[in-house]
Amino acid sequence: MTVADQGINDAILDATMKALERWGVERLTINDVCEVAKISRATFYRAFPGGKEVLLEALRVRETETFFATLRAHAEGETTLEDTIVRCMVVATTELRSDNNIALMLAAEPNEVLSQLTVQGVPRIVRVATAYLTPLLEPYLSRKEAANLVEVLSRMVISYFLAPSQQFDFTKESHARAFVRAHITINQGAMQ
Repeated sequence: MTVADQGINDAILDATMKALERWGVERLTINDVCEVAKISRATFYRAFPGGKEVLLEALRVRETETFFATLRAHAEGETTLEDTIVRCMVVATTELRSDNNIALMLAAEPNEVLSQLTVQGVPRIVRVATAYLTPLLEPYLSRKEAANLVEVLSRMVISYFLAPSQQFDFTKESHARAFVRAHITINQGAMQ
């Protein structure tokens, strides 16, 4: 893919985000995306020959990768396992809660969003989270332990995002740290 092609793809994906905010997944059409992106249908289909489903999957992949790249950038400077885990929990939860697109989609089409954050989407989320975050934990844990911990943390943050707890608000460092200290006991020596 050339730089120009990537630019067109990104413009179409950006337009898709705007169109989704306006029309939602069920009512979204290719014409809507083309109108927002100010492109022809031919240009659209050259970029996304599979149509709406391929477009939506490309958008999910891009947004997931962007999310975890942001998360990793925020956690890279931490110097202990506990601090790294806490930073990941706080940043992930804060990013999810402040994502206007997710909020709009949850209000308009909760079943679609819940599906993408649970049954259908969790394997992708865990796969991308593992790729981005396992290296941050490897100084403290084996690769397998790090990958397992990333999976558990990913599932837990999604769960606490979808059903907030009165006891633990993971947007607050003190709450995340208390949770980690009380419930994550893997390799306690590394946690100090």
